[in-house]
Amino acid sequence: MFGTGCASLVNTQVSGFTDSLSRAVFNNPDIESVRTAMPTFLVLVDGMIESSPDSATMLRTGASLYDAYAGVLVPEADRKQQLSARSLDYAWRAMCAHKKKTCDWRVLNFAQFEARLPELKEKDIPYVYTLAVSWLNWMRINSSDWNAVADLPRVKALLLRVEQADPAYDDGMLQLYLGGIATLLPPALGGKPEEGRKHFERAMEISDGRNLMAPVLYAELYARLVFNQQLHHQLLSGVMAANPNVDGYVLVNKIAQQQAAELLASEADYF
Repeated sequence: MFGTGCASLVNTQVSGFTDSLSRAVFNNPDIESVRTAMPTFLVLVDGMIESSPDSATMLRTGASLYDAYAGVLVPEADRKQQLSARSLDYAWRAMCAHKKKTCDWRVLNFAQFEARLPELKEKDIPYVYTLAVSWLNWMRINSSDWNAVADLPRVKALLLRVEQADPAYDDGMLQLYLGGIATLLPPALGGKPEEGRKHFERAMEISDGRNLMAPVLYAELYARLVFNQQLHHQLLSGVMAANPNVDGYVLVNKIAQQQAAELLASEADYF
């Protein structure tokens, strides 16, 4: 009893530390400083996971941090693949540690996998979401591998389960991921740009202008797909004019403005 209580206390303290660390990272306005410092943070989290390999909370934190670093802060393709693979591994382990009934998900066919999703409860949603996001970004980084992309329906099913629980989950980021999936392909190949547009607009509505990555992805993934230059320019110009210093979004918004500038610079050539 005493040992269990001590372990719980340590996990709570560690969780609080990692939450503070994540918040400090996402409120840092200097992209290069974060890019340089992140490997140290990741090694620190790796060490914590090594000490508590069955801690669902620590594994989920590790998955999220590795995913963020691989997704937007690492330019080298081979490093992106390695880091996103670590993120996905931690996400699977976190899901399994949190809910033992999900440990066999990876060996199920899609019908079996989908049939198990109604078993998920509200307390499971953060782990489901982390797994879906890490999996989706791993697919994006390994998009040349059709075996990797083949599991996209499973990721979409996970995200739809999260949406069923809370359409505004993660301050609208959930809607951005669903929009990204809908606009992954052109209409002729099965893409659903209008479905994607609704998700992007919903994400912007939910974040109420706090998350500048929402209009950037709306412009890049929807406006470019349907060749709507006016919408593209309007969205990105709004991003460039916005104040990026919003609590919890400073780093993301700085990266969004950097990407918006690049998209605007190539606008004339694209359209």
